[in-house]
Amino acid sequence: MVRYTKEHKQVTRQRIIEKAGQRFKQDGIDGSGISTLMSDAGLTNGAFYAHFASKDDLVAHVVTDELRTQITKYGTLRPGRPGLEDLIREYLSPGHRDHPGLGCPSAALLDEIGRCEEGTKQAYTDGARAIVEEISARLTPEDPGSARTKAIGLFTMMVGTLQLSRALSDRKFADEVLDQGIENALAFMS
Repeated sequence: MVRYTKEHKQVTRQRIIEKAGQRFKQDGIDGSGISTLMSDAGLTNGAFYAHFASKDDLVAHVVTDELRTQITKYGTLRPGRPGLEDLIREYLSPGHRDHPGLGCPSAALLDEIGRCEEGTKQAYTDGARAIVEEISARLTPEDPGSARTKAIGLFTMMVGTLQLSRALSDRKFADEVLDQGIENALAFMS
Protein backbone atom coordinates (compact mmCIF):
# COMPACT_ATOMS: atom_id res chain seq x y z
CA MET A 1 0.00 0.00 0.00
CA VAL A 2 1.37 3.40 -1.00
CA ARG A 3 1.62 6.05 1.73
CA TYR A 4 1.34 9.65 0.68
CA THR A 5 2.66 12.66 2.54
CA LYS A 6 0.31 15.08 4.28
CA GLU A 7 1.17 17.67 1.65
CA HIS A 8 0.24 15.32 -1.20
CA LYS A 9 -3.03 14.46 0.49
CA GLN A 10 -3.84 18.17 0.97
CA VAL A 11 -3.04 18.99 -2.67
CA THR A 12 -5.23 16.10 -3.81
CA ARG A 13 -8.06 17.17 -1.50
CA GLN A 14 -7.87 20.73 -2.85
CA ARG A 15 -7.96 19.44 -6.43
CA ILE A 16 -11.13 17.47 -5.62
CA ILE A 17 -12.72 20.57 -4.05
CA GLU A 18 -11.84 22.79 -7.03
CA LYS A 19 -13.01 20.31 -9.66
CA ALA A 20 -16.20 19.60 -7.68
CA GLY A 21 -16.86 23.34 -7.45
CA GLN A 22 -16.74 23.66 -11.22
CA ARG A 23 -18.90 20.58 -11.73
CA PHE A 24 -21.48 21.59 -9.10
CA LYS A 25 -21.85 25.05 -10.63
CA GLN A 26 -22.15 23.56 -14.11
CA ASP A 27 -24.39 20.53 -13.46
CA GLY A 28 -25.76 21.14 -9.97
CA ILE A 29 -25.03 19.34 -6.72
CA ASP A 30 -27.70 16.71 -7.30
CA GLY A 31 -26.58 16.27 -10.90
CA SER A 32 -23.01 15.45 -9.91
CA GLY A 33 -22.27 11.96 -8.67
CA ILE A 34 -19.17 10.96 -6.75
CA SER A 35 -17.81 8.92 -9.65
CA THR A 36 -18.01 11.94 -11.99
CA LEU A 37 -16.48 14.24 -9.39
CA MET A 38 -13.58 11.89 -8.78
CA SER A 39 -13.06 11.32 -12.49
CA ASP A 40 -12.86 15.10 -12.97
CA ALA A 41 -10.10 15.16 -10.34
CA GLY A 42 -8.29 12.26 -12.06
CA LEU A 43 -8.95 9.86 -9.18
CA THR A 44 -10.88 6.67 -8.51
CA ASN A 45 -14.10 6.49 -6.50
CA GLY A 46 -12.31 4.63 -3.74
CA ALA A 47 -10.11 7.65 -3.00
CA PHE A 48 -13.12 9.81 -2.14
CA TYR A 49 -13.57 8.57 1.41
CA ALA A 50 -9.91 9.14 2.22
CA HIS A 51 -10.69 12.86 1.88
CA PHE A 52 -14.37 13.35 2.80
CA ALA A 53 -16.83 11.67 5.13
CA SER A 54 -19.69 12.04 2.64
CA LYS A 55 -20.84 13.99 -0.39
CA ASP A 56 -22.45 16.47 2.03
CA ASP A 57 -19.05 16.98 3.64
CA LEU A 58 -17.55 17.68 0.21
CA VAL A 59 -20.37 20.12 -0.64
CA ALA A 60 -19.76 22.12 2.55
CA HIS A 61 -16.03 22.33 1.77
CA VAL A 62 -16.73 23.34 -1.84
CA VAL A 63 -19.11 26.11 -0.75
CA THR A 64 -16.54 27.42 1.73
CA ASP A 65 -13.76 27.33 -0.87
CA GLU A 66 -15.84 28.88 -3.66
CA LEU A 67 -16.99 31.81 -1.53
CA ARG A 68 -13.52 32.35 -0.07
CA THR A 69 -12.11 32.47 -3.62
CA GLN A 70 -14.81 34.92 -4.67
CA ILE A 71 -14.07 37.22 -1.73
CA THR A 72 -10.32 37.02 -2.40
CA LYS A 73 -10.94 38.25 -5.96
CA TYR A 74 -12.66 41.33 -4.53
CA GLY A 75 -9.27 42.34 -3.17
CA THR A 76 -8.04 42.82 -6.75
CA LEU A 77 -10.70 45.46 -7.47
CA ARG A 78 -10.13 49.19 -7.30
CA PRO A 79 -10.84 50.59 -3.83
CA GLY A 80 -14.27 51.83 -2.73
CA ARG A 81 -17.25 52.47 -4.97
CA PRO A 82 -15.30 52.38 -8.26
CA GLY A 83 -14.28 48.80 -7.46
CA LEU A 84 -17.88 47.95 -6.58
CA GLU A 85 -19.01 49.34 -9.92
CA ASP A 86 -16.38 47.16 -11.64
CA LEU A 87 -17.69 44.16 -9.68
CA ILE A 88 -21.29 44.83 -10.73
CA ARG A 89 -20.35 45.15 -14.40
CA GLU A 90 -18.23 41.99 -14.32
CA TYR A 91 -20.77 40.00 -12.32
CA LEU A 92 -23.66 40.97 -14.61
CA SER A 93 -21.77 40.28 -17.83
CA PRO A 94 -22.66 37.83 -20.60
CA GLY A 95 -19.33 36.06 -19.99
CA HIS A 96 -20.21 35.36 -16.35
CA ARG A 97 -23.73 34.35 -17.32
CA ASP A 98 -22.56 31.97 -20.03
CA HIS A 99 -19.90 30.18 -17.95
CA PRO A 100 -21.53 29.15 -14.66
CA GLY A 101 -18.84 26.55 -13.93
CA LEU A 102 -16.29 29.35 -13.59
CA GLY A 103 -18.53 31.86 -11.84
CA CYS A 104 -20.37 32.69 -8.66
CA PRO A 105 -21.62 29.77 -6.58
CA SER A 106 -24.59 31.81 -5.34
CA ALA A 107 -26.15 32.27 -8.76
CA ALA A 108 -25.45 28.65 -9.71
CA LEU A 109 -26.35 26.79 -6.51
CA LEU A 110 -28.68 28.77 -4.23
CA ASP A 111 -31.73 26.61 -4.76
CA GLU A 112 -29.77 23.46 -3.98
CA ILE A 113 -27.89 24.94 -1.02
CA GLY A 114 -31.27 25.66 0.53
CA ARG A 115 -31.94 21.91 0.54
CA CYS A 116 -28.53 20.90 1.87
CA GLU A 117 -27.58 19.84 5.36
CA GLU A 118 -26.84 22.36 8.09
CA GLY A 119 -23.05 22.27 7.57
CA THR A 120 -23.40 23.46 3.98
CA LYS A 121 -25.97 26.10 4.93
CA GLN A 122 -23.61 27.38 7.63
CA ALA A 123 -20.70 27.48 5.19
CA TYR A 124 -22.86 29.46 2.77
CA THR A 125 -24.10 31.79 5.51
CA ASP A 126 -20.53 32.57 6.58
CA GLY A 127 -19.47 33.26 2.99
CA ALA A 128 -22.55 35.35 2.15
CA ARG A 129 -21.99 37.39 5.31
CA ALA A 130 -18.38 38.06 4.24
CA ILE A 131 -19.55 39.18 0.77
CA VAL A 132 -22.10 41.55 2.32
CA GLU A 133 -19.37 42.94 4.60
CA GLU A 134 -17.09 43.50 1.60
CA ILE A 135 -19.84 45.32 -0.30
CA SER A 136 -20.68 47.38 2.80
CA ALA A 137 -17.06 48.41 3.21
CA ARG A 138 -16.95 49.58 -0.40
CA LEU A 139 -20.20 51.53 -0.09
CA THR A 140 -19.16 53.43 3.05
CA PRO A 141 -15.56 52.73 4.05
CA GLU A 142 -15.84 55.11 7.02
CA ASP A 143 -18.82 53.22 8.49
CA PRO A 144 -19.49 49.85 6.80
CA GLY A 145 -22.18 48.93 9.35
CA SER A 146 -24.38 51.77 8.13
CA ALA A 147 -24.46 50.30 4.61
CA ARG A 148 -25.29 46.71 5.59
CA THR A 149 -28.95 46.88 4.52
CA LYS A 150 -28.03 48.41 1.17
CA ALA A 151 -25.25 45.82 0.71
CA ILE A 152 -27.72 42.97 1.28
CA GLY A 153 -30.06 44.52 -1.29
CA LEU A 154 -27.27 44.95 -3.81
CA PHE A 155 -26.00 41.38 -3.35
CA THR A 156 -29.48 39.88 -3.76
CA MET A 157 -30.19 42.09 -6.78
CA MET A 158 -27.01 40.93 -8.51
CA VAL A 159 -27.54 37.23 -7.81
CA GLY A 160 -31.21 37.30 -8.84
CA THR A 161 -30.46 39.20 -12.03
CA LEU A 162 -27.79 36.72 -13.05
CA GLN A 163 -30.06 33.76 -12.28
CA LEU A 164 -32.90 35.23 -14.35
CA SER A 165 -30.60 35.99 -17.27
CA ARG A 166 -29.29 32.41 -17.22
CA ALA A 167 -32.82 31.01 -17.27
CA LEU A 168 -33.91 32.83 -20.43
CA SER A 169 -33.70 31.14 -23.83
CA ASP A 170 -34.00 34.45 -25.72
CA ARG A 171 -30.43 35.79 -25.84
CA LYS A 172 -31.50 39.37 -26.59
CA PHE A 173 -33.90 39.38 -23.63
CA ALA A 174 -31.23 37.78 -21.41
CA ASP A 175 -28.77 40.54 -22.38
CA GLU A 176 -31.43 43.17 -21.71
CA VAL A 177 -31.95 41.72 -18.22
CA LEU A 178 -28.20 42.01 -17.53
CA ASP A 179 -28.03 45.58 -18.85
CA GLN A 180 -31.02 46.65 -16.79
CA GLY A 181 -29.58 44.85 -13.77
CA ILE A 182 -26.41 46.92 -14.07
CA GLU A 183 -28.42 50.14 -14.31
CA ASN A 184 -30.57 49.13 -11.32
CA ALA A 185 -27.57 48.15 -9.21
CA LEU A 186 -25.69 51.35 -9.97
CA ALA A 187 -28.79 53.44 -9.19
CA PHE A 188 -29.32 51.46 -5.98
CA MET A 189 -25.70 52.16 -4.96
CA SER A 190 -26.24 55.93 -5.09
